Amino acid sequence: MRISELAAAAGVSVPTVKFYLREGLLPPGVVVTRTTAEYDESHLSRIRTIRALSEAADLDLATIRRVIAVMDRPPDDRGELLREAQAATLRDEAPDPAGTARALVDDLGWHVDPDGPLLAALDRQVDYARRTGVVLTDQQLRDYARLIRQIAEVDVASVPGDPVGAVRQVTVGTLLTDPLLATLRRLAHQDTAG
Repeated sequence: MRISELAAAAGVSVPTVKFYLREGLLPPGVVVTRTTAEYDESHLSRIRTIRALSEAADLDLATIRRVIAVMDRPPDDRGELLREAQAATLRDEAPDPAGTARALVDDLGWHVDPDGPLLAALDRQVDYARRTGVVLTDQQLRDYARLIRQIAEVDVASVPGDPVGAVRQVTVGTLLTDPLLATLRRLAHQDTAG
């Protein structure tokens, strides 16, 4: 399909497609003439992924670029692929070796990246909650973690075998289902309290 057809199919403008091409987020099409290129379903899928990351997940361009880089050059090891895809969506910060997060995952016996940004993010989130007066005990954290483990098992089982699909599922899928899980939690609060 031509660039105008690609833009129409993706629900974006031609200038948006050209911007994605210039920024390296979208690979070039197959050159037909000096001024024309052809695009295929992989281009359409990439635009939809970029839009989901931008609009639904509210990621900035630099973060989207990191996710796309993992999609374009995925590691061979599945575990490493999942870690890199997750890390691409987080700010780069080092965890506190003596922090709540490290103690929690050690207590649970979880095998996680000890230097990855997720532990740092969890430490920061727990700290903010506790500093604002939210009751959040270590036992609550362990209980939450055990329940979340069941959700993670469902998530990991849904990850496709192809690297691009896996990165998409881990990044876009997680970012889009996080609010869904929060809504289900709130509905369960109503049912439990009611």
